[in-house]
Amino acid sequence: MNELLEDVSLAKLEKKLDLVFADNQLLLSAVTHKSFPNENQDLQLEDNERLEFLGDSVLSLSISTYLYQNLPQAPEGKLAKMRAILVSADTLARKAREIDLSEHLLLGKGEEMTGGRERDSILADTFEALLGAIYLEHGFAVVDNFIIDFFDQDINNVKEGNYVRDFKTLLQEIVQQDSLERPEYIVVSEVGPDHDKSFEVEVCLSQKSLGKGKGSSKKEAEQLAARQALKNLGEIT
Repeated sequence: MNELLEDVSLAKLEKKLDLVFADNQLLLSAVTHKSFPNENQDLQLEDNERLEFLGDSVLSLSISTYLYQNLPQAPEGKLAKMRAILVSADTLARKAREIDLSEHLLLGKGEEMTGGRERDSILADTFEALLGAIYLEHGFAVVDNFIIDFFDQDINNVKEGNYVRDFKTLLQEIVQQDSLERPEYIVVSEVGPDHDKSFEVEVCLSQKSLGKGKGSSKKEAEQLAARQALKNLGEIT
């Protein structure tokens, strides 16, 4: 078990979170994708699906409470749309990348080989599981403070209407300021069985590569390729 704790660098993750876990098993479960216990049943590890379920509710309550208290004039419909953006898989995967959560994941070999470590859905689910673990270890007040602090810039962007989710549209708008051409998305590779494929997409302009992205669907891979292109162009950080 100690080897597993070292493999996923839990002490390093605690430093990133600025939180200490007395229950290492709880934190280990948070970063354990279901594919790992399936391939290592002798270790009797619990995967993160139950913690993900809990973390989803914790996140929703924290964000909902903050928006309700800080936007007293906003109608229910607007609050719901803002919350939907902040708790979306797109946002959560990005927040997971901000703390390099992918380097702490326990994945099965099959999932690893098909790009699971960088898959948005896995990163988003793991981030929710992490919030669930923080809640169980430290209570709601601590996880609430963590969420509001960590999502501070995202909350401000949503409040100001500056939040961008559709990277493809943004890239096209920027490109067409100086050109009549449209970005072209090319599937570079397609790996895995039909029920669990991984796609790599490259976005090009005038046959020049702007960026690449991997995802569990062509749509997801295209969005990630557009996001990488925007980063390469200096349009987003």
